[in-house]
Amino acid sequence: MTTDLDVQVWRGDSAGELQRYVVPRGDKQTVLDVVTYIQRRLDPTLSYRFACRVGMCGSCAMTVNGKPRWTCRASVERVAEAGSLELRPLRNMPVIKDLAVDMTGFFEKWQEAGGRFVPTSTRHDPIAVVPPSSPARQAADAGIECINCGICHAACDVVAWDPAYQGPAALNRAWTLQNDVRDGDHGQRLRAVASGSGCLGCHSMGNCARYCPNSLNPTGSIAGLKRLAVKAALKGEL
Repeated sequence: MTTDLDVQVWRGDSAGELQRYVVPRGDKQTVLDVVTYIQRRLDPTLSYRFACRVGMCGSCAMTVNGKPRWTCRASVERVAEAGSLELRPLRNMPVIKDLAVDMTGFFEKWQEAGGRFVPTSTRHDPIAVVPPSSPARQAADAGIECINCGICHAACDVVAWDPAYQGPAALNRAWTLQNDVRDGDHGQRLRAVASGSGCLGCHSMGNCARYCPNSLNPTGSIAGLKRLAVKAALKGEL
């Protein structure tokens, strides 16, 4: 392939602007390949993140032509529109520089939603046996593959509207722990998420599920938390 790509890349902080680059088109080229070419061949001052390059770490997430994606998995052939790419940092997080965002607030939301496992036994106790066929285990398994890449957080309009909203990644984590029979913090965690800034603030638009690279369904997890919250409220436990 000999045609060139017209690439617009966000430069600067949140008050920055798009800068144009021309990048040679290559066979089986990914968006991350494009960004790496720019940084190594055209402009060494370009800032971005990546690590594994094979869809395992999620650190290369950016906004590609208006959609949050892992750039190492985003084929140029599939996502380029008329030979053009527009690359911006992830939405809903402060921009450090260029395509790199500050994820501190994202992880703080994860903590606010009780994303920490609280054990009920010690290393001296027998290993807990959790049957794979149990409903709770299956519910936890459905959401456990989240790697905190931030794509669902960037895709969520509620996060954009309400900075206090905990977000789909944090709430999905809370749901997996609420279904972990070994965890000892179910009551406190449910109280942490049963509010307008938690699961009750979700509008169920489904963007988190639509864009999740691991095909998880945070919308479904949040719906599960809503059900638990309603049941707990009816019992006077909230």
